[in-house]
Amino acid sequence: MSSITCFGEVLWDEFPEHKKIGGAPLNVAVRLKSLGNDVSIISSIGEDINGIEIFEFIKKNDINVDGIQVDEKLKTGTVKVVLNAKGSASYDIMFPRAWDNIRLTDTSIRIVKSSDAFVFGSLIARNETSKETLYELLKTAKYKIFDVNLRAPYYTKEVLVNLMNQADFIKFNDDEIFEISDMFDSRTPSLEQTILFIAEQTNTKTICVTKGEDGAILFVEGKFYYNSGYPINVADTVGAGDSFLASLINKLLNKENPQISINYASAVGAIVASKVGANPIISNQEISQILNYD
Repeated sequence: MSSITCFGEVLWDEFPEHKKIGGAPLNVAVRLKSLGNDVSIISSIGEDINGIEIFEFIKKNDINVDGIQVDEKLKTGTVKVVLNAKGSASYDIMFPRAWDNIRLTDTSIRIVKSSDAFVFGSLIARNETSKETLYELLKTAKYKIFDVNLRAPYYTKEVLVNLMNQADFIKFNDDEIFEISDMFDSRTPSLEQTILFIAEQTNTKTICVTKGEDGAILFVEGKFYYNSGYPINVADTVGAGDSFLASLINKLLNKENPQISINYASAVGAIVASKVGANPIISNQEISQILNYD
């Protein structure tokens, strides 16, 4: 079991006919906890019913809430989600919201210092207060995991480069890594060459790139590991990448073989995409079946 802190947005994903609690850091935290880790989350909610329900949800999932702040002025985060015919999501992220105003506190510093790993994304850096808090917490983190989450117009090359340079482990999807390599004016012919380029530019030893239904590539200590994906009927893709990342983090922090790790993470991500919502309950039997262990 590892002690892991997730930092960033907690919010409501508002679909046309229903709403679900989400935000990439919270989705990752929930899955990490379900896998047996000791998990904390640092974020901010508003003084409203949406915030109360998120706070209760976090407690119900046995995640440490000491790092949750309550903002007296800003509302709890909300995102309008639209799914296309293939279940892929587009997002309209309301601004500003409470998670844009996460302050640096003694409590948050203590939580990060005592954690084995610190997970953060790029969206949280869209506002100065939360960005500066992130920069300070990175100074105390032992192992830094950067979940790139490009949501236009909420990112800049300067911020992305800074965060990549500080990370020990970076996770992209394939569109994101090619877009960022374009920022460096270096679009290489293959995904592997692009990963090597980013690894060299940022001195990062572990990089993972997800490819949707086509699986993922994991680069660890100079070697590549591949998973080609698992066939499923997509319900919606919201949260699938977050559960993939949480499962991969869990395996790698426990020194599992990288190939086993990426296979397991890809199976979990596929199962989540086959269900409605970002945080469905998944059984070990379901994972075993998709991995063809049975």
